[in-house]
Amino acid sequence: MTWDAHSFEAWSRVGRSAKDGDLHSSRPRAAGRSSKRAIDLLIAITALILLSPLLLIVAIIVKMSDRGPVFYSHTRIGVGGAPFGCLKFRTMKTDASAQLAELLQNNPAARSEWEETRKLKDDPRVTAVGEILRRSSIDELPQLINIVRGDMSLVGPRPITAEELPRYGEHIWAYMAVRPGLTGHWQTSGRNDVSYEYRVSLDVHYLDNWSLGRDFVIIAKTIPALFSQRGSY
Repeated sequence: MTWDAHSFEAWSRVGRSAKDGDLHSSRPRAAGRSSKRAIDLLIAITALILLSPLLLIVAIIVKMSDRGPVFYSHTRIGVGGAPFGCLKFRTMKTDASAQLAELLQNNPAARSEWEETRKLKDDPRVTAVGEILRRSSIDELPQLINIVRGDMSLVGPRPITAEELPRYGEHIWAYMAVRPGLTGHWQTSGRNDVSYEYRVSLDVHYLDNWSLGRDFVIIAKTIPALFSQRGSY
């Protein structure tokens, strides 16, 4: 899937205003931003309290599976370009980095897939427990802590890595104008099953059409998307 003209121009317009030094001009208006942040805090804190038994059980299972760390913190780029540690329950083996380097060196097909999507559909680094957590998206629940910290929002663009910045080109300024989200259009539109360009265009659409009402619609759509497990790997 390719960019449509409207999405590309929307991103360009937002990106130019942010790049020219007025980063806040490309964010939702002040009242909306305050409301969005208040809702983020209310829902994230409530969810952490209600889900604490599940979070504790998952933490114990992850720890007992191979005695490795419970959490995995991966550096992502946040609002204003500030890096932050995006938290997840660990779903990979403890030597995942070394395994990835070896796999990409010896497997051209895997290397091509990684360079194209930054994902591996059949990832040998994922543990048996991690596979279940990924399919259910339970591995992403620790990001509620990121929301409380102010690193992320409930709804927003995908949190991306520094290595992905060149793929956004000048339009990265639009991405950095808002907090990345725990969910978003990308979560409800096929996740990893859609092309990278289409994922970016979904971020464009979100930024250009933001409203609190749309955020609640995306949250409502996220629940059935998680049950379908489409694109979850």
